Order: sequence, then structure tokens, then C-alpha cells
Amino acid sequence: MCKAEHRFSAVLFDMDGVLIDSNAVIEQGWREAASMYGKTLSQDEISKHIHGQPGPHTIQALFNDLPLEAQRTIQAHIIHVENTAEYDPIPGVSQLITLLHAAGVRVGIVTSGWREKIDRVTAMLGVQTCISVIVERDDVKKGKPFPDPYLLAAERLLTPANKIIVFEDSKSGVTSAVRAGTCCIGIGGEELIATGARFAIPNFTGVEVFTRIDGSTAISLSPGHVLIAEVDQ
Repeated sequence: MCKAEHRFSAVLFDMDGVLIDSNAVIEQGWREAASMYGKTLSQDEISKHIHGQPGPHTIQALFNDLPLEAQRTIQAHIIHVENTAEYDPIPGVSQLITLLHAAGVRVGIVTSGWREKIDRVTAMLGVQTCISVIVERDDVKKGKPFPDPYLLAAERLLTPANKIIVFEDSKSGVTSAVRAGTCCIGIGGEELIATGARFAIPNFTGVEVFTRIDGSTAISLSPGHVLIAEVDQ
């Protein structure tokens, strides 16, 4: 759990819903895949088994009655949709990453997405050179909500998990980050706080990076929140 002032050494971002607004693209892709086989997905199924979950989990949960070839076709469709879609950036995220990098803060991405999509997104945001570590879907056997992705990122950063700030937008992502021992900030609604996020903000608009009197770097997440995270010098 983060304290009102929490010292950190690195910041990790989820991708979908944190770097880019991709919910509509992802939902439409899975609905299209389902319709190919006469299925209709409920909003509850989408919330529980798609957002914040790796593709294999979704296929196992929602399409395990289909032959393996059909499951492979669905997977290929989703990969194509996500790797070719145009996305809007989450407001303020590019500036935040750029400022953190300029201040000497290590920044990483931990996502259930594919490397091709990650590369497209970082290029679109113009932050390729700011990223110190990437953990993608194939790097761990157990993805979110298990802590493995964030534990691996901490290991690669050579940083204790409790010295890492994480931004997540899904319940499974928040659960993963909290189980790993990081300080997790929700991007989205208040329901993320019940899952374990320290608190939630709608996006990165108004988030400030500044230098304190003692020379350390700090993040003010919003005027309405007291958490200021200091970089260890």
C-alpha cells in the first residue's frame, strides 16, 4: 500500500486503457470473433474475461466448446484487429512518460499485449526511447491477475516491488500489481480502489512532475489527491 508520500524508483504502465483507449476496439474484435461462430457475448462476459485478461484466458473461458482450429482462427482475428487498429492516447500519458524519463526515472510497460502492438503504441506516443523495461504476454506463464508480470518487471529493473508505482485500469491488472507488492494507482473508476488501488484518477490530465526543494523528483497525481511519489536519489 502506498503512503501519503511514497518513495519510488520506477514507474510501470499497463498498455490498454492506460497508454491507449482501446476498449471499444477490443470489445468489437471479440464480438466479431464470437459472431463468426454464432455466439453473442454479454457485457458481463466482456468485463470478466476480456478486459485485463490475456487472449488464451478469454478463449478458454468463452470459446472452449469450439474446435482448436476455430480457437486459432479467433486468436488470429484478435491479433490482426489489435495490431492494425488506430487508437487514441489516454490524455496526458505521453507528457508524463517523457517528463519522468527526462527526470531520470525508469519507466516500463507491463501488458498482456503482443510486442508488435507495444511497438506501434510506443511509436505513436513518441516514447520509444523512454522505456527501460517491457513485460509482454509471452514473458510469463501466468499473466494478470497473478503477480508474475510485475514481479518479473521488478526483477528486470533490479528494484524491490514496493519501490515501484504502477498505473492500471482493470481489476485483474490492479490485483496483479497489488499482489506483487507495488503501489498501484487506478486509471478509471472507484471500483478499482475496492480491488486494491491506492486511489483512482480518470486519466493523466493534471498530473505534474516537479523538483522538490531537496532536489528530488516528485509526482503530484492531481490537486485533489495527497500522494506525492519521490524518486530515490
